[in-house]
Amino acid sequence: MTVYDDFAHHPTAIETTVGGLRQKLRANGGGAGTGAKAGRILAVLEPRSNTMKLGTMKDALPGSLKDADLVFGFGSEKALGWRLGEALAPMGDVASAYDDIDVMVQAIVAKAEPGDHIVVMSNGGFGGVHQKLLEALK
Repeated sequence: MTVYDDFAHHPTAIETTVGGLRQKLRANGGGAGTGAKAGRILAVLEPRSNTMKLGTMKDALPGSLKDADLVFGFGSEKALGWRLGEALAPMGDVASAYDDIDVMVQAIVAKAEPGDHIVVMSNGGFGGVHQKLLEALK
């Protein structure tokens, strides 16, 4: 299992990060032209930038995360001014939203499998999620 920390904080950057990792994984094990996914990508997102808080790009989130196998979003309606769960709803069961970091970390650990790639994306400290996640995955 590999954990990445990335500054991706708006849909274009998120799509570039997750899509780039998907391409790398396919190249390293998916077979050319097969379209097969080689290794799961678990995207962990905190949309905390001022631009994301405006809510004008929230509808672009599902498309930006299309190459992820599972999505774990963090952000309360109070902090964002909009509902993250509603924005991720078009992704169905692939995506879930949390307003408690510890609960989210538990959910990630419960779903994580050997060989997974966990990409943590935020433009801030993300409530110490990086260390919490690494400790919980031990």
